[in-house]
Amino acid sequence: MLNIVVCMKQVLDPEASVSGFKIDEQGKNLIPPPGTMPVLNPFDENALEAALKIKDSQGDTKITVLSMGPTLAKPILLRPLATGADQVILLEDPVFKNADSFSTAMILAEGIKQIGNCDIIFCGRQAADTDAGLVGPGIAELLGIPLVTVVQKVTVDGDKLRVEQINGDGYDILEVQLPVLITVGNEMGDLRYPTTKNLLASKKAKPTVWNAEVLSIDVETLGRLEMVDMHIPVRKVNCQMVEGSSPEEAAVQLAIRLKQDGVI
Repeated sequence: MLNIVVCMKQVLDPEASVSGFKIDEQGKNLIPPPGTMPVLNPFDENALEAALKIKDSQGDTKITVLSMGPTLAKPILLRPLATGADQVILLEDPVFKNADSFSTAMILAEGIKQIGNCDIIFCGRQAADTDAGLVGPGIAELLGIPLVTVVQKVTVDGDKLRVEQINGDGYDILEVQLPVLITVGNEMGDLRYPTTKNLLASKKAKPTVWNAEVLSIDVETLGRLEMVDMHIPVRKVNCQMVEGSSPEEAAVQLAIRLKQDGVI
């Protein structure tokens, strides 16, 4: 059996109206518009689709979805079961709040060790809220396994993977031994729609929940993110008209003005 782990993160809906967000300046928190539910990170959905494509082609494959956070929306994180994942494990503990990228990678790596015998780990290339792209590579480093980033296609060839890694001119074709961690983006394709059978089954499912004690994590070693400031940017526009008796003269006046302002 091929064992695949897909790391998925809960984020604020990136499609929500920007104008509806507010800032709690005292608490340095983001207040989403009323009724806005969290969603799965879109790039992590691409990662799950990559795993499901392998399951389609290989058959004997188990997909475990792993997510970490202090307060996870379980209905949202059960959605992977509706699309074809076999198991959802939540790493949930109040002490995980505000964990930095390295600590997040460490917690997820410990969760993967707890699962055991993982052949392929899929992560989204970055999170839609921070755009850091550090957790996937961090997990690979902590587990001591190969890493291939920004992959658009994956096929299994025995005990190896054949992958297409995107570069500036197209893509490279690479072969890599298992176990391996792969990060993917939207090039992999959107997550498929749930089947009716899986959707009904997911409503009855209960995710497995592991806390810091189960993972034997020393909470004193966890790095924290400290929000120094949070504010809505103030946009200022200063429009000045450049006049001239002809287009040529207007162009000359524009060039003079740009030089005076240090633009050119």
